[in-house]
Amino acid sequence: MNALLKKVLLLQNARALVCVASSVQSQVLTPQMPLGVLYRQYRSMPTHGIGRYKRLLPKLQKKKKEKTQMKEIIGATTTKFGVINVCVSGYDMTVVEHYSQYIHNLCKHLDIKVDESYALPTKSTEVMVMQEQGMKMFVDAVLKTHERVVQISELKATLFPILIEVILMNQPEGVQLCLKEHTKADYLTRFKSRPELEQLLAKINN
Repeated sequence: MNALLKKVLLLQNARALVCVASSVQSQVLTPQMPLGVLYRQYRSMPTHGIGRYKRLLPKLQKKKKEKTQMKEIIGATTTKFGVINVCVSGYDMTVVEHYSQYIHNLCKHLDIKVDESYALPTKSTEVMVMQEQGMKMFVDAVLKTHERVVQISELKATLFPILIEVILMNQPEGVQLCLKEHTKADYLTRFKSRPELEQLLAKINN
């Protein structure tokens, strides 16, 4: 019996403590205060940069972009060609791009060294039409020519006719193909000309 009485008293005391705690909480909290103020404040408090290490590292200086310089042109030998530009041009940019990608992948498959593959500036051509009565001309259409270049080097002389035959067999309609040796003029055509800057440099040099 004594044990039962002790358990009953303990339960009554616990209930009394819970009631007191709930009454205190209801008095402290107000409608303006959030309910989570008294419980686990660390979940909503900011970290104030704890764990960030980037501020401890030294600041890296940004490297200036170096001007692109022309590579040395490899000359031809008795068994190998030098640097060759495979130029692909046409009015449909999608077809030209896919055909240049095909040539690039074909050269890799045949173990032909591909130095680089790049696009040249797009050229626009205006088609003028003259009126039936009169001398005035008006623009009827604007044709845009897209050109891609696949630059290869050290091509074996025995492999050259095979490469040309496969490329010509798969040449799509409306696409022009041209193979020529790489020169300094071909390298300069990759960049847009700036006549004003060239005139100023000529004046300075003179």
